[in-house]
Amino acid sequence: MSLKTLTPEEAKALAARGAVVIDVRDADEFAREHIPGARNEPLSALGAGPAAASNADIVIYHCKSGMRTKANAPKLAAARACEAYILEGGIEAWKTAGLPVAVDKGQPLELMRQEQISAGSLVVIGVALGAAVHPGFYLLSAFVGAGLVFAGVSGFCGMARLLTVMPWNRALRA
Repeated sequence: MSLKTLTPEEAKALAARGAVVIDVRDADEFAREHIPGARNEPLSALGAGPAAASNADIVIYHCKSGMRTKANAPKLAAARACEAYILEGGIEAWKTAGLPVAVDKGQPLELMRQEQISAGSLVVIGVALGAAVHPGFYLLSAFVGAGLVFAGVSGFCGMARLLTVMPWNRALRA
């Protein structure tokens, strides 16, 4: 079953009439920025327990860009026995439309962005040191690349696990 999409303006009007906005991004993404009044129900926890908005008549799902919600539309549609929609373009389209978002810059960057920054930095450092100091430093870049391939194939990312226990991510573990 495919869910119908709504523009940000349509979603805002429907939410004003009582529809429940559900953010399917992970808790770290939601904590840093979300649509005011939205509930966080990560895709990873979908079906794991009773839905917070299970008594809602209408729900509007959204993610960052709309890609996750579109890719998981059948799963989202099956999660509730009510009228359900997808916010076209996600929170990014919501912001582009000039609609309000709750932002907490005190929250750490999303883990995915932390991983990208860390992996990219290590690759650049490995290449720079390999060129300037000793070719053996190229192995650092190769190690990071191999780790990314392993994470993609296996679904286990050691760097993400390491970043999760860092002091700045303390709130994510709470």
